Amino acid sequence: MDAIKKPENRPSLEGVTLEMIVTHLSESMGWEAMAAAVPVRCFTHDPSIKSSLKFLRRTPWARAKVEQLYLWQVRK
Repeated sequence: MDAIKKPENRPSLEGVTLEMIVTHLSESMGWEAMAAAVPVRCFTHDPSIKSSLKFLRRTPWARAKVEQLYLWQVRK
């Protein structure tokens, strides 16, 4: 059996850090749109890259949603 391959047209998170993801989203969408897509306090109340990274590193469900948002944004 061959190894399972990812579809070629699907973006990957390989080599992309969480800081790169949050920075890209904040610059391309803005904090308000990020908060609408993923309603977490670190995006709604005094948002910053540093506070977002701290929260997302400790909260797997929120990190997964932010990663999905990034992948959606990259595909556009």
